[in-house]
Amino acid sequence: MNVELPDTVAASTGMPRIGEPAPAFEAETTHGTLRLEDFKGSWLVLFSHPADFTPVCTTEFVAFSKAHPKLRKLGCELMGLSIDSVYSHIAWVRNIEKNFGVEIEFPVIADLNKEVASLYGMIMPGESKTETSRCVFIIDGQQTIRAIIYYPLTTGRNIEEIVRVIKALQTTDQLGLATPADWQPGEPMIVPPPSTQEQAAVRVGEAGIDCTDWYFCKRTV
Repeated sequence: MNVELPDTVAASTGMPRIGEPAPAFEAETTHGTLRLEDFKGSWLVLFSHPADFTPVCTTEFVAFSKAHPKLRKLGCELMGLSIDSVYSHIAWVRNIEKNFGVEIEFPVIADLNKEVASLYGMIMPGESKTETSRCVFIIDGQQTIRAIIYYPLTTGRNIEEIVRVIKALQTTDQLGLATPADWQPGEPMIVPPPSTQEQAAVRVGEAGIDCTDWYFCKRTV
């Protein structure tokens, strides 16, 4: 039996949901004090990592840094977070630059009091009570949460998939179409299915649309 929690109960779990406003915050970062509001008007990828000076997290920071120019072309910024001090963040960022030749240009939140992590439901007590999981929140220019991705501590993220999701969301916003599995920019997109029998009758013969059946049609854009 499925039990639907009231909104008040769901909200108390500290787990933001897709389509809701991103929780506002002000935090100390490697770029000084920043607020979520400072990113209004641009997209933002807010992501957490378990800890500084750890190998999987280091590979992710290198990968995020390499993807940063692509994200900026999409009007999207990056912001990291972990339950470490700003001094630890600075030392680690400098260490990555020294050892891997990669400059980390995006800010990293020092969330020692777990304030932002709690707002965003980044701590999974079943995995760790002292570290944040590998969470990704994609937030649009109106500061609405558009996508949420969680990874366990042991599994590094696919950064190119995060870039792909942002491209898909932005294209959907622009064209009002959906994206099929494994979609890449330039590939056909899904036309929303008709909602009446009359619309279904004319959909299959509609110009510019490739239909497998009345409910499954694609358009090349």
